[in-house]
Formats: sequence, C-alpha cells, structure tokens
Amino acid sequence: MQQAPSEKLRRALQFAQKQLRRLVEAHPDYFALYTAGGRWKHEGQAWTNWCEGFLPGQMWLIHEYTWDSWWRQQAEHYSRLIEPRKADRSVHDLGFLFWPTYKRWYDLSGEKAINEVVVEAGRTLSLRFQQKGGYLASFVGQHSTFIDIMMNVGIIFYAAEQTGDEGLRSIARRHCETTRRYLVRGDGSTAQEGIFDTDSGEFVRHGTHQGWRGDSTWARGQAWAIYGFSTAYEFTEDARFLDAAQRCADYYIERTPKHGVPPNDWDEPSPALPYESSAGAVAASGLWNLSQITADGTRAERYRQYARRTLDTLTTPEFLATETPGWEGILKHCIYHQRKGLGVDESTMWGDYYFLEALLKAIRDEG
Repeated sequence: MQQAPSEKLRRALQFAQKQLRRLVEAHPDYFALYTAGGRWKHEGQAWTNWCEGFLPGQMWLIHEYTWDSWWRQQAEHYSRLIEPRKADRSVHDLGFLFWPTYKRWYDLSGEKAINEVVVEAGRTLSLRFQQKGGYLASFVGQHSTFIDIMMNVGIIFYAAEQTGDEGLRSIARRHCETTRRYLVRGDGSTAQEGIFDTDSGEFVRHGTHQGWRGDSTWARGQAWAIYGFSTAYEFTEDARFLDAAQRCADYYIERTPKHGVPPNDWDEPSPALPYESSAGAVAASGLWNLSQITADGTRAERYRQYARRTLDTLTTPEFLATETPGWEGILKHCIYHQRKGLGVDESTMWGDYYFLEALLKAIRDEG
C-alpha cells in the first residue's frame, strides 16, 4: 500500500530524530561537518569553520515541531557552545551559525539577551564590508566575495532592523546589489566567487573553489542564491532581488532533472557522481520560501511543486539512509568539496539541516 505524502514526510522526520539522537549520545558536544564512509566522527579536513549552527539548528526545528523538552535542552546547550563566535571576524558565515540557532531561540523565547547575540553577530559580519567594491569579503581575502554570503547577509539586515542602524542596512543592501550585478549572469546562472581589485574596487573575474570552472555553475551556489535573494527581498521589498531569486530558480529548475537533485556542477562533462543532494535540500527550502513571496500564482505554484517533488525524491531510500545499515547521517549523496575530496557522496550537516527545514515546511503546508 502506497504511503500518503504526509505519512512519508512524517516517517522521514522520525528517522531524522533517531539519527540526531544517536549522534548526540555517541559524540556529546561534537560538531560534525560531513561523514566519512557514512560516519560522523573522523579527522577529515574542514577547509573552513562555518558549520556549527546546523546541528543545534536541527534540534531547534525538531523542538518547534514536537515541543519535546529534551530537544529544547539540547538545542540551548549546543547553541551556547557556539556563542563566542558572535565576535569571530575570520569567516563570512555568521548567518549560518546564528540564524538557525539564536534567531530561532529568540523567536521562541523573546529573551532580549538571546536577540543581542544575533545582533552582535550581524555587526561582526558587517565588518567584512569592502567600501570600494561594495561587497562583504569572503574568508579567502579582501579581494573575494562568494555567492554563499547571500545566505549570511540576512543577519546584517536583521541587526539593522533591530537597532535602526541605517549604516548596517546600507552595507547589506550594497552587498546584495553587487552580488546581483557581478555573480548572477544574464541567463540566471551564478558564479561562486567574484574577484575584485582591492585598490579600485573594480570587478576582475569569476572564480570557483567547489565548482568545475570559474565560468560554470556550481549547483549549491545556485541554491544559495535562490534562498538568499528571497531573504533579501523579504527584508527590503526591492523588486530587483525578487527578480534575481526567480531567475536563479528558473535556471535551477530548467537545468536539473525532474527528480529535483542536481549534480555538483551542471557544466561538468560526464560527472563521476550524478547527485549533490545538499544542493537539492537547500533549493527545496529556498523554493518554498520563494513560492510564498511570488505574486504570480502560477509561477509560485511551480516553485512549490518543484520543492515538493524534490522532497519526494529525497525521502526515498536512495537518498534517505533508512535502509543503509551503519550510516549515521540523514541524507546521502551530498558533496562538500569535490576538488579537495572532502565529504564526497556522504552526508553533510547543512544537507541534513536544510532537508529537515524543507520537510517541516511541507508537513505544515499539508496540515
């Protein structure tokens, strides 16, 4: 007997809870990044320190859905472990750390001290702004900006909103404008990296660290753009940002197979692996957001249905590790850094987080 869609999604959520609980109990206070051979605990390279928000973020998501106090306790504990990073100026990823954790915590609690952590993280991230080029610099250096930063700039918009600081709002808006101009191509595809002349602020060229080439389109970067520009529009109501999100979404849908899961880079000839499922999870969640802010009902429904179709795929045993004994992650076939051989065809903590986020959006939509 075929499962009803809602039942399939709820079983996936139950499996996610089981996997997360096992991780917490087996490796307390350990912040995993990606699996090796399906197992979280290993000594693999991290490349950069950006991922600690996604484990407690999943705990917050589960608590919001179940109201189970155990998940609340774990979420608070793991969130507090990363609080010192609100002053970390070495990375461009503070939105990834504090939006899934302290922002969700504040939304539930209304505690001023919790909100202050989010605001401080936003202020810290704003210090990466390069006035001449009009962008937030990546961790690589002052000459570089990443499409990934569109997922983090929202925390600066939020800090501006909470404090009334127009300088912060200007920084966030200018970064979005620069990213739209230089990293979103005319056909709606995206480059992962923009390289600038730090003396003049002039754009020099595109680059990539995780895609096939600088002029190709890395799938997870495209998903970051869909989600990130949707968030920018929600903060600003700037139609240019909505247009960017929609063009990026249309490109993603047109290039990806009907099942909804792309390869690591669409332009790579004969890729060794067919799937980058963390990109699919991010895109599903971002497309769901985009469907809520798109006024054209037909277009909005297209985005929602594509997100739903992607979840239908990701909740099959090919991707969900329900029938893979010993596998410790939730979502299989993710790729972290193909060039460096890190987390290739594995589970990743952000893949699991955005899968869970999209899953809960779909469950709530079905009632």
